[in-house]
Amino acid sequence: MKKKNGLLRSQLQLLKPFISNCSLSVARRGQDRIGRLMALPHKGDCEVQDITVGDIPCAMVTPKNELSDGVIIYLHGGGYVAGNLSYAKGFATVLAVKCGIKVFTVAYRLAPEHVFPAAVSDTLEAYGYLLSNGYDPSKIIIAGESAGGGLCYSLCRKLREKGRTLPAGIVAISPWTDLTLSGSSFATNEKVDPSMTKSRLKYFADCYAYGAHPEGKKLIPNVNQNEEEDRTVKSDPLMSPLFDSLEKMPPSLIFVGSDEIMLDDSVKLHGKLLEAGAESTLEVKADMWHGYLLYGIKENEVDFDRIRKFIKQRIPHHRRLRWVTLDNAAKIFPAARNRNWSNVFRLSATMKEPIDRELMQTALDVTVRRFPTIAVRVKTGFFWYYLEEVPKAPKLMDEKPYPLSRMPRSDFSKCAFRAIINDKRIAVEFFHALTDGNGGLVFLKTLVSEYIFQKYGEKVPIGNGVLDRLEEPLEEEFEDSFLKYAGEHAASRADTDAYRIKGRREEDGFRTNTTFILDADAVVREAKKRGITVTAYLSAALTVAAANLQYKTEPKVKNHKPIKVLIPVNLRKIFKSGTLRNFVLYATTSIDTKLGKYEFDEICDIISHQMKLQITEKNMAAMIATNVNDEKSRALRVVPLFLKNIVMKMVFNAVGERKSCFSFSNLGVVDLPEEFTSHVERLDFVLSSQASSPYNVSAITYGGKVYLNIIRNIAEPIFEAELYRALRELDIPHEVESNTRNKKSAHKSQRH
Repeated sequence: MKKKNGLLRSQLQLLKPFISNCSLSVARRGQDRIGRLMALPHKGDCEVQDITVGDIPCAMVTPKNELSDGVIIYLHGGGYVAGNLSYAKGFATVLAVKCGIKVFTVAYRLAPEHVFPAAVSDTLEAYGYLLSNGYDPSKIIIAGESAGGGLCYSLCRKLREKGRTLPAGIVAISPWTDLTLSGSSFATNEKVDPSMTKSRLKYFADCYAYGAHPEGKKLIPNVNQNEEEDRTVKSDPLMSPLFDSLEKMPPSLIFVGSDEIMLDDSVKLHGKLLEAGAESTLEVKADMWHGYLLYGIKENEVDFDRIRKFIKQRIPHHRRLRWVTLDNAAKIFPAARNRNWSNVFRLSATMKEPIDRELMQTALDVTVRRFPTIAVRVKTGFFWYYLEEVPKAPKLMDEKPYPLSRMPRSDFSKCAFRAIINDKRIAVEFFHALTDGNGGLVFLKTLVSEYIFQKYGEKVPIGNGVLDRLEEPLEEEFEDSFLKYAGEHAASRADTDAYRIKGRREEDGFRTNTTFILDADAVVREAKKRGITVTAYLSAALTVAAANLQYKTEPKVKNHKPIKVLIPVNLRKIFKSGTLRNFVLYATTSIDTKLGKYEFDEICDIISHQMKLQITEKNMAAMIATNVNDEKSRALRVVPLFLKNIVMKMVFNAVGERKSCFSFSNLGVVDLPEEFTSHVERLDFVLSSQASSPYNVSAITYGGKVYLNIIRNIAEPIFEAELYRALRELDIPHEVESNTRNKKSAHKSQRH
């Protein structure tokens, strides 16, 4: 810590003589500038309303990511002699944004113009203002730093004297609780604290206790030459809370640096609080100085985590939960699920360092508030299922031996997604009724970006699928775009059955996921050489593998069925939709091996032409209309849900997966700024295997690599073996990784 903050410490040490001897007017101007600088990085993350309580300037800072219906009263430091509303709003803004709670800050009257107990009286009036505006004491936390930290306890003593209800808790940062300066740390830490001196504190204490008189342009504090009388005045418990009995005080969270001269003020206060039967937690930060938490050092972000937890423990979170009906595509998923299949897909990010579980949980807590259509549970209505926002994020889970384990009804009725951590990898698995791969990728990017901010203090720029965690969800994100973009004429559903891969099904539901890691430049080069897209090129390779497998498993060509690949199409690009819900339809590519064997380039041409013919605005609109018309059927709408489920399940089992060999979903290239890529090594996208067929395939490109994931629910890797041979024939450099039942293995193969 000393090494990381050595430059800042040395700068403070150089300024220490100036700060200790400057005039009061200079000190006040400097402190006010510091406040404006503190607020500047968070200017767009909150709203600030100036309020006058009596004659006291105050402000209410409301964060855009408000997570609590409580409020913090923040009392600024400055030795009771410095700090106007500009300074107070500085750290108030930081607290509001980092903790997701309103902060009411008070620019109490300052000494020497207004001596003790003016500051206490003003904070008491501000507290009364909040009560008169509907805030219950159980929803109020008092926080302050330095003199403001001591003032928190003075206010609570005054409330106790008046028989009024005390607030829910106190957060004190380097609190000044002993104006007699009696602690031993004033001597032992005098040289190592780069920000404060004992003589400067005596100047402040004299101004607060006795006022001052002018000498030229300076204000010189009045002093009491009788040391015993002076000690008696300054040990008034309302001025120096360390001398209070501290009975019935609210729970306290106290932060102090090990190197500050007021260390004993916090240590002794903590001890007395415990002796008085109060709850108190003391955090002594090694190698840190007075008020260290205000300096914006990223290594101290963990202390804001502690403040957030302290607030959550004392002010329960209450907010009306949103709900939405399932989108058109999602309606069949709850009905079609069975004991072995729940249609869950996975997106994951592998970081370059092991993940801090506590910080990732905090990042998840923050992120879910931004996604009220994804952070949901599935509820059962009379006619349809619907999605209801979850009140809080799920707890991080540990990785299982295989991805995409079945999500039982009891799970998705509590939370229909799960977050899984394993060393450097964070994975999020979504029930498909919530969103598609594109919406899920936005969630993952935003979650990882929030974690990077929590862990490293670096903000990933908003855009490229990274959402602003502080902004309210846009209305278009809730939209069921299928209903909006359905065409006037419906397309036909008539189609032929496809070749189906068969194998010995894993009895216990085990899923084997094999990842082909391809050189992205090589894939792009080969696709461009043939004038087709990467998706078409990879689909052709998959088609070759499936065709070769059919030749081996069915020697009689007359019994062959078409090799069909179902390719999800992101409709947002076609219809300019901003929805975060499902908005995907499918193109189906096929070759008929009864007609003879195909050359690879021939397959590429066929697939490319088929995709171009199908992926048009008019054709997709007609396909949407086919599904939407079913939903609009009056007869269907009035049928109870349990009967709908029976019919939809029968239709899905009879038709749903018989028209293709497998799906191939390609999320394409993920291109993000350095703030993201410098911490994230790899991204993966994994579909669940099909309900009745053993395979599914998915791909994502990141960092110059195409991660092609093939999942199966059968024991034999028959399709993967054929794809491996096909890629070798195509001369595409690749590596192969696969999970096994007993251990993780990475089988690598390269050919250049």
